[in-house]
Amino acid sequence: LVAQLSGAGGPLVVEQFPSGFSNLTYLLRLGDRELVLRRPPFGANIKSAHDMGREYRVLSGLRRVYPKVPRTLLYCEDEAVLGAPFYVMERLHGVILRGRPAPGMDLTPEVMHSIAVAAVDNLAAIHAVDYDSAGLGDLGRPAGYVTRQIEGWTRRYRAAQTDDLPAIEHLIDWLAGHMPADSGAALIHNDYKFDNLMLNPANLGEIVAVLDWEMCT
Repeated sequence: LVAQLSGAGGPLVVEQFPSGFSNLTYLLRLGDRELVLRRPPFGANIKSAHDMGREYRVLSGLRRVYPKVPRTLLYCEDEAVLGAPFYVMERLHGVILRGRPAPGMDLTPEVMHSIAVAAVDNLAAIHAVDYDSAGLGDLGRPAGYVTRQIEGWTRRYRAAQTDDLPAIEHLIDWLAGHMPADSGAALIHNDYKFDNLMLNPANLGEIVAVLDWEMCT
């Protein structure tokens, strides 16, 4: 960290954030500086699901067109350092809703309404992001998506089929004959929910950051 980050120094303290069910997230206190480190789970060998380089690239690109993501600082693919690829980003501060409100937090119906409206408005803003300007035009394959889904699930059904089910045959024929034309594409977060949104402590109806972009496409 000291070698890679300008001005970094001082004692290092590492703490793990307790929530989250996929990639591991740590708080690094380096002197008077706070950083966040993300790495795959221990023992994971599913590169597409725990691709640190992809997540780093998404966040780095998004910052150019969408400000509500943490600023990335470094990416390391040398597994000799931690045993897995990882990246480091700035730490942001705010309120994240969990299963139970924090002590003293009064989530009245009016407050929850403002949070819900902000969440929907912000989701629309994400879907309006110019992903090409963010350098993410090759992140997914939006062209032909519906066709691939229908053909793929039909193929998997055929591979697992045991009985003749006329209703399924009708459904397969109907879906194949009613596929909508491609109608453009949008960046999709794919794990958009309250506990991946960071809220302004002074105004819970304001979203300051969206976290956990590992499944976006």
